[in-house]
Formats: sequence, C-alpha cells, structure tokens
Amino acid sequence: MIEITHHISIDEKEIEESFIRASGPGGQNVNKLSTAVQLRFDARRSPSLPNEVSIRLQKLAGSRLTLDGIIVITAQTHRSQERNRAEALAKLVEMIREAAKPPPPKRKPTKPTKGSQQRRLESKGKRSEIKSGRSGRIERD
Repeated sequence: MIEITHHISIDEKEIEESFIRASGPGGQNVNKLSTAVQLRFDARRSPSLPNEVSIRLQKLAGSRLTLDGIIVITAQTHRSQERNRAEALAKLVEMIREAAKPPPPKRKPTKPTKGSQQRRLESKGKRSEIKSGRSGRIERD
C-alpha cells in the first residue's frame, strides 16, 4: 500500500509499470538498457480514490490522461531504472495529493453599502459641477 494522505492510500497492484528505452543521459547504456519508466494508473476505475478526488485528478492530469481514464507518467531523467521508477511514483503521489485538497469556496460578490453608494454619487455631482463651470463663456476686454 502506498500512503497518499491519512485517508487515501492506493494498492501497488493498481499501478502498472513498463520499462522503455530512454533518450538522454546514459552513455552506451542508452542503446542497451531500458531505463525509462512508463507508469500507468487507472484514475477512473480506482477503488482506492473517492469519486471527487478521482474527478479532480483527471482534470489535473491534463494531457497525461488517456481517453480510457488512465494516467500515463513517464520518467527518464536518471540513468538508473530505480531512480526513474521512484521519480514517476513521486509524480503520481504528488498529483493525487494535489487532487485530494478540496477546492476553495466560491467567492460571493458583495453589494456596495448605502453609504458608499451615496458618497460615490455626491463625488460624481461635485465633479460634474466643476466641469460644467468650465464651459461658461470667457469675456475678453
């Protein structure tokens, strides 16, 4: 069991790993060994995740989500398979933790107070008087 939060933990059997050849660092190993890790997690059908968390996780996954609801995470930055494996798992765990956080409450728009409305109208009136006073004809001697 992989513990995500105090309330959520996923079974290791829900995660499918496959190893592929990596591009990037590795020297001669690049052509011989499959060090990159492709991790697959079925977010839609996971019994470990509550429905709300699953929905938020699928939104967070973005382009990593397949049409079937499977999240695919690839890690290939390290030369060793184990470090890539740990990195891919850490990415998944962090993504699930982010999805487990409840969204912030919606902001309720507030109405301006009577006093603030009155002050606004008074200042508009004063400004209007100032501007209308400017339009009077100027007489020259």
